[in-house]
This record gives sequence, structure tokens and C-alpha cells, in this order.
Amino acid sequence: MARRICLFPGTFDPVTLGHTDVINRAKDLFDELIIGIGINSGKVPMFSVEQRVAWFQEIYKDDPKIKAAAYEGLTVNFCKEVGARYILRGIRYVSDFEYEKAIADMNRMLDHDVETFFLTASAEHATMASTLVRDVLKNGGDVSRFVPGAVAATFKKHFG
Repeated sequence: MARRICLFPGTFDPVTLGHTDVINRAKDLFDELIIGIGINSGKVPMFSVEQRVAWFQEIYKDDPKIKAAAYEGLTVNFCKEVGARYILRGIRYVSDFEYEKAIADMNRMLDHDVETFFLTASAEHATMASTLVRDVLKNGGDVSRFVPGAVAATFKKHFG
């Protein structure tokens, strides 16, 4: 039987409890879950890709089913590279679904062997977005209740 490898792509700038909620709820559905940190030349991230990979490595250091890696280019091409037949996407709002469905349809047209799964956000994490966390952080606010401990520790070290 083929291994069920899933890719959870995103920018994760920074990692939030919303991201880890989706990962933690989905990980038992697959044999391996790869968190793919996309490098998008059109976006200027607040945190380096190395930092984002390191956060996931720290958060999931005791879970061998979960790995993190950076990638550039088409998500379906990275799926082929890592042997993933599934893509996982988290959905917070109806508007997220419309946008994500368009991407899933395009990915399916590019590679019929890749299937996208959508997982809705838990109620307590539905309003969490990296953009909002960055805004609070940039304005000196405390984001520790919105991010995993490893991320909060980095913020404390760098932002006081």
C-alpha cells in the first residue's frame, strides 16, 4: 500500500496556533505530513524561511510524522518532489473556500494525481491570521496567546 504523504503549503509568516491546530487535527489522516514553506518572490516576509522551518522543527521535534521544508515554484511540482499525493488547506471563512477551491482546481488540472483536502479552522482559531499577528507584533502588542511557545520565545528574544 502506498504511503499517504500530504503537503500543507503556506508562508507561515509567522506560525500561528491556527496553523498548528490544522496540522494537529490532520496528522493522523496521513502517514507523513510535510509542512511546505513556500518562497514567494512577490512577498517580503517578516521572518526568514530558515526561521519558519526552525519553528516547525522545534514545535514537532517529537513527532516523526511531521517534517518541514522550504520550496519555490509550483506546489504540485513540490508534491512530486516529496512524493505527496495530497494537499491540505485550512479554511477559516467562506471567502477562503472560494479562493482555495480555485487553487485546488488549478492544481488538479496541472496534476490529476494530487487531491486537495480542506479542513475548517476550530472556532477558537478561526480569526487567527499571520497578517494580523504581524500587525500586532509590529505595533508592540503581545501575540503570545496567538502563537506556539517556540514562536513566542523568538519574539520575546527579538522584540522584548
